[in-house]
Amino acid sequence: MPMQILINLLIGVVWMFLQDTWNVLTFFTGYLFGILVLFILRRYMPTKFYLETFIAVVKLFIVFIEQLFTSSVVVIRQITQPKLNISPGIFSLETELEGELEVSLLALLMNLTPGSVVVEVAPDNKKFFIHAMDITAQKESIFHSKEKFEKAIKRVTRYD
Repeated sequence: MPMQILINLLIGVVWMFLQDTWNVLTFFTGYLFGILVLFILRRYMPTKFYLETFIAVVKLFIVFIEQLFTSSVVVIRQITQPKLNISPGIFSLETELEGELEVSLLALLMNLTPGSVVVEVAPDNKKFFIHAMDITAQKESIFHSKEKFEKAIKRVTRYD
């Protein structure tokens, strides 16, 4: 993927130098032409097209913002009640992700959403131990968040 970006930048620079005027607009035109060239030649590249990865990263960010908003609403609803009726606890959560990057990314994204904290990751990287502010209300939403995050992380990190 970094090689594709460098090739695209090189095509943009060469395009700019072949034009009469050297400015940002001609470079951008060449960059867009480079994207088209790389898209046509993508089947000959050893990795997937880099804009697919970029779009997958943007989608992962959108999923994170959505989960952040929904879990924040749940936490705000719980703490603004007149009587705090929560039952905190720790539970385990299995994951399908492989490799340190994928597992770490899932743990960090789940830590950043309010109401739950990843306390520990099992040595085999297949199980998380999560502390939830209210297990009865949040366990199902944490499972749902995990599934959404796993799907988005797989799109970013795997070359399928």
